[in-house]
Amino acid sequence: MTIQGKVIKYGNNVNTDVIIPSKFLVLTDPFALATHAMEGLDPDFPRKIQERKIVVAGKNFGCGSSREQAPIALKYAGVTCVVADSFARIFYRNSINIGLPVLECDGISANTQDGDELRVNLEQGLIEDVSQGRSFKAAPLPPFLMAILEKGLVDYIRSRRSG
Repeated sequence: MTIQGKVIKYGNNVNTDVIIPSKFLVLTDPFALATHAMEGLDPDFPRKIQERKIVVAGKNFGCGSSREQAPIALKYAGVTCVVADSFARIFYRNSINIGLPVLECDGISANTQDGDELRVNLEQGLIEDVSQGRSFKAAPLPPFLMAILEKGLVDYIRSRRSG
């Protein structure tokens, strides 16, 4: 699976409270949540996501509470992939479970710019910065995580039970 798009860049320790502020947790429609994605950090996010689809961040992206609504809000807002130096473990797993591709790549934040064009191959762990002509290597997603991304967690579990 290869994903290509322009970068929206954020720093370290972006927590779930700014990805989707708690006052919006009463919303159950993922598209309604999406209208408030990144509202606590970046008021220009709705405009940026129209042309930039890959979030690049520093260390500990998705820290804070374990709210599943954070990756849901990003996914339904139009984010196609999040690449960060590191993730909070619960955010990482919630992202995979809801079908939002995430990839850890130490140093990605320091070596990419807002607006760069990236090509991300999840199975190979290869990240190409097309704008700068640079490549980065991350740990590829193992086959079982790729299957969860492609099928969704519930269907993945069902297929494992029946197979």
